[in-house]
Amino acid sequence: MKILILNGPNLNLLGTREPEIYGTISMDQYLEDLRKEFPQHEIIYFQSNIEGEIINRLQENDFESLIINPGAFTHYSYAIADCLKNISQPKIEIHISNIYKREEFRQKSVTAANADGILSGFGMNGYRLAILSLD
Repeated sequence: MKILILNGPNLNLLGTREPEIYGTISMDQYLEDLRKEFPQHEIIYFQSNIEGEIINRLQENDFESLIINPGAFTHYSYAIADCLKNISQPKIEIHISNIYKREEFRQKSVTAANADGILSGFGMNGYRLAILSLD
């Protein structure tokens, strides 16, 4: 299965950004581990801090399943939510932190209604759990 893992804004800083919340492992390091654990899948990765680039990448529609961490766009990007609505492949939204234990504005996801499932609060392991849920 070809799985697109797509991360939104500031997630390019994983490993150094607020390690008490997001941990100390970079996404590149974690992707290596995922690819070793799931060699039967083609795992492709995309990250952008720019909403339009995320939408353009999603519209390429060259994947069989999607794991998306929209970052801060989770809370206000109706454009990404609309784009997700038009993707028929399985979609899992993940959040490294438990968004329901954070600031009030982070507790609402406008994109979640267009995902098949949501994982929140499992750290980087959320990506792994999402792949397991797609198998």
